[in-house]
Amino acid sequence: MRHVDFSPLYRSTVGFDRLFTMLDSLGQPDQAQTYPPYNIERTGETTYRITMAVAGFDETELSIEAREHTLTVKGEKSEEKTAENQFLYRGIAKRAFERRFQLADHVEIHSASLKHGLLHIDLKREIPEAAKPRRIEIVAAPSQARQIEATQVEQAQIDASAN
Repeated sequence: MRHVDFSPLYRSTVGFDRLFTMLDSLGQPDQAQTYPPYNIERTGETTYRITMAVAGFDETELSIEAREHTLTVKGEKSEEKTAENQFLYRGIAKRAFERRFQLADHVEIHSASLKHGLLHIDLKREIPEAAKPRRIEIVAAPSQARQIEATQVEQAQIDASAN
């Protein structure tokens, strides 16, 4: 993938640097990570859910952190004692992972739960009252128009031009 130069846009925009950084990082190789699989779904007008398949992990081995518009989910398996058992084939991965999600403005984590090997993270977008659009009422102008009085010099010039 080609690298796109966003520097001309930096000259004419304010506050979009995070968006340009995110767009620039889309082609990076670390984004090709496929483990663990996940879904992102919209569950309502302002609610979302991220579902991750984390079979084999329990609540103590998972951590969720939100910092500066980034949601990070980490999984680290604790060491198992295998002195008694000898594996003939190990198909269940025991690897650690770290998955990052970029969150839009005003998106907050509402709750997280682990059930049947699926980690559900519920998100809600709560726009503060100050950021919501508001309707401005238009009042009718008074019926009598205000007149601007001219000075004596201006009035003399107006009278002279009329003649």
